[in-house]
Amino acid sequence: MVVDKSSYVPNRPVTLHTVSRLFGLLLAVLMVLGAGRPVDAGESLGEFDSLQHRFQLVKISGGLEHPWSLAFLPDGSMLVTERPGRLRRIVQGRLDPEHVAGVPQVFASGQGGLLDVVPHPDFDENRLIYLSYASPGKGGGTTAVAVGRLVDNRLEDVKELYVALPRTRGGRHFGSRLVLSEGYVFVTVGERGDPDRAQALDDPAGSVIRLHEDGRIPQDNPFVANADARPEIYTYGNRNPQGMTKDPVSGQLYLVEHGPLGGDELNLIEPGVNYGWPVITYGRSYSGFKIGEGTHKQGMAQPVHYWVPSISPSGLMIYDGDAFANWRGSFFIGALSGRLLDRLEVREGKVVFEERLLEDWGARVRDVRQGPDGLIYLLTDSRNGMLLRLEPVD
Repeated sequence: MVVDKSSYVPNRPVTLHTVSRLFGLLLAVLMVLGAGRPVDAGESLGEFDSLQHRFQLVKISGGLEHPWSLAFLPDGSMLVTERPGRLRRIVQGRLDPEHVAGVPQVFASGQGGLLDVVPHPDFDENRLIYLSYASPGKGGGTTAVAVGRLVDNRLEDVKELYVALPRTRGGRHFGSRLVLSEGYVFVTVGERGDPDRAQALDDPAGSVIRLHEDGRIPQDNPFVANADARPEIYTYGNRNPQGMTKDPVSGQLYLVEHGPLGGDELNLIEPGVNYGWPVITYGRSYSGFKIGEGTHKQGMAQPVHYWVPSISPSGLMIYDGDAFANWRGSFFIGALSGRLLDRLEVREGKVVFEERLLEDWGARVRDVRQGPDGLIYLLTDSRNGMLLRLEPVD
């Protein structure tokens, strides 16, 4: 049983305005943890206690309209997607007022829009940026993936690599996170609010898709030889997975997905596995009625962890930095309806401890990422969303 023992003691916010004025030059050249990048001063929103670290929450930027994903570039700048369809840059802690041009048109309806952004592992050489988004077209929207070269403040040679057909109307459950690993692109696709689609192997909705980096379908995907299945499908039976990451130690893939009323899940991703939605779930319908056949069924995987009641998990990250040494190996999950940052300790495939951070602060956390400086960065989901950073307090 997971025990929640967290406690928080938010202090009065301490502004860094005066410090920034006196020591701006020093901060501009300060290097953290050997990362070779300067720390950008920001506004402290207060200090918080966890069981293992005391930290302060620092606001780097505001003015982001429903930001969805954060990525770090080798020059120290950052990219942020805004769900309405804009790709933004943050340079030296300041939001560039100019949008990155050349972004594909998006289906900005409900949960749809511009979603994930991931630089290619060899970005220094090829300048490639991968985007997932809700793609518009005849019949409605669907999850899609594109790649382009970032040149100055523009995406060039943009190519749509994948479209999860068929398109359907409505603005729910697009997914979508991307992981680039060992020459492959993994894409999470939601079931678009139609649960039965998640069990249909001839339909990519409610699945994880695996492609080569150029969009080709790998011939060792689990259903390539099945004439009745879509060859791009890697897993199925997923509801609305909005977080995915690769374990930096084991190399395993994990995702988090929204349940209905309760039943959010953390799942270990393995090829060909059926994760059960909507046949098995720990959640109920929004009206309170039972869904499916229960919580277990032969041939369907159990989650590593589930949440009842729901926290609405979004971004997912496994920490391996030095700034928070006692958190190394922890899973961090952003929570939307839960309005918190969840930390899980996982041992031998089981969650042995849960700690809920920033619960009293009360913001919808859309994404969580580890920066190249070993610090933890968050995006909050609102019309005036923020980029935040967790910094250790000695």
